[in-house]
Amino acid sequence: MSIESIQTLAQDEMDAVDVLIRAELRSDVLLINQISEHIIAAGGKRLRPMLTVVAARAAGYTGQDHTALAAIIEFIHTATLLHDDVVDESDLRRGRKTANALWGNAPSVLVGDFLYSRAFQLMVGLDSMAIQKRLANTTNRIAEGEVLQLLHVHNPDTDEAAYLDVIERKTAELFSAATGLAVHLAGADASTCAAMDAYGLHLGMAFQIADDVLDYIGDAETLGKNLGDDLAEGKATLPLIHALGLAKDDVRARLRLIIASGDATAMPEVLSAITRSESLRYCTDKACFHAESAKMALQVLPASPWKQAMADLADYSVARNH
Repeated sequence: MSIESIQTLAQDEMDAVDVLIRAELRSDVLLINQISEHIIAAGGKRLRPMLTVVAARAAGYTGQDHTALAAIIEFIHTATLLHDDVVDESDLRRGRKTANALWGNAPSVLVGDFLYSRAFQLMVGLDSMAIQKRLANTTNRIAEGEVLQLLHVHNPDTDEAAYLDVIERKTAELFSAATGLAVHLAGADASTCAAMDAYGLHLGMAFQIADDVLDYIGDAETLGKNLGDDLAEGKATLPLIHALGLAKDDVRARLRLIIASGDATAMPEVLSAITRSESLRYCTDKACFHAESAKMALQVLPASPWKQAMADLADYSVARNH
């Protein structure tokens, strides 16, 4: 099942999510509406809310509360993007100017806060302490991941364990909440909820590692962002960490200097080191391991097109070009 087929399968569900998102983004504060419309118009895969509705249906859920849960997940994700772009001083996302590039840092941060608070308003409407507790913990873990990543910026001593800790908190945690809470909403037992927590976690790890590979070998127009942004921001992601560990002393010293300075003009040198150490293959193998682990977790679910869609989304996470 292709990503287009999965989107078709979930079309009605996602249409309902989109209606709710647009309704909940409305405010009597004009600037919030302007920035919100900019965010919606940017499009994006909406992968996390789609995972939420697909997982709920795969677990046999027949109600409508998964729409609100999907919107909550998307609001939390979008809030983190607004804050990320400010921290990273990014000017391009999904092929469009970022909100901070257009309106400045302060409005971007504050609208991010608006989205967080709107997400928690929707949570209250679901009237589930279990959902509120999990999402409160999730947003806290994401914030911890953001701070951890900040501590590793321009740090050539960042190792693989530190990198994996950051992406688990910053990215995979929200994937895990999306799928784990979706089956909880369906009334699944504890073992099924745990399996779907694991599915989302592994999927998120696969997705982020693949994303970090694309930052070195992707197409800027397709990605909708500048290649080498991580390098320019002084972030040592897994391809560079792996290459650094295998490099000869002189090359290692040069790579450490590049990380410390965030020298994006040194991209050819970095790519050369990554190629020599076969770091992209190493990273792709890691991403594939997590994708396969995600698919293994699906064994607890009954056969259905929705379950197949979840398996195919795991494959998509590592095979995509954007």
